[in-house]
Amino acid sequence: MTAMLSIAGLWKSFAGFVATRDVSLDLAAGELHAVIGPNGAGKTTFFNLITGHLRPDKGAVSFEGRDLIGLPPQKIVRLGIARSFQRINIYPRLTVFENVQVALIAHEGQQWNLFRPGRSLHREGTAELLELVGLAAEAAETAGELSYGKQKQLELAIALASQPRLLLLDEPTAGMSPQETAATIASVRDIVKARGLTLLFTEHDMAVVFGIAERISVLHHGEIIASGEPDTVRNDAEVRRVYLGEHGGHG
Repeated sequence: MTAMLSIAGLWKSFAGFVATRDVSLDLAAGELHAVIGPNGAGKTTFFNLITGHLRPDKGAVSFEGRDLIGLPPQKIVRLGIARSFQRINIYPRLTVFENVQVALIAHEGQQWNLFRPGRSLHREGTAELLELVGLAAEAAETAGELSYGKQKQLELAIALASQPRLLLLDEPTAGMSPQETAATIASVRDIVKARGLTLLFTEHDMAVVFGIAERISVLHHGEIIASGEPDTVRNDAEVRRVYLGEHGGHG
């Protein structure tokens, strides 16, 4: 089976510190794949290398057969890869509705302008996305005043606005209550399945990881030490030693 996303021999160092060490990973279309590992394992660096925010020292990244190395992040988004960040990335002063509307306008290559009929563009598409992520009732609220969990939901709607085929979520439930976490993950899983998307995500909460991922890769000191189905990874002696054991099953 041809991989949708293919990563081969990826290396990245910062001032002598090796953050990503010879990482290789293939992702099949439609797969739900989690990347886990202790803090400082290199998960965010790995995402930044895929999405063009960092350039690897060596190695290859290709998406649907196209080489991504050297492409700017916005070009990679246009190819069909969207991501969310650990730090929330929204327009805090705009309304929830306007945040998603701006993302849709940008995706179509149009310009947002308060004094033009821009406000009438993509109203239906915006409403659909807000409904999808469970924020229809908050459409008129100022985005910066939403709870942390709802800001994360908004960020998901913004990511979906670019109509990705591959979605990268960096710690989608970080800072959420157990109730918000459960609701968010159920929502993400449903959206990914309904839209036929491929999902690559990092997550600290092991219950979330084992509840949604079809495959799991474990990063430790920038290296993948195990990759496979959840049961295989859960029972891997090396993983238990460096990760699950240390954390008592929690991240």
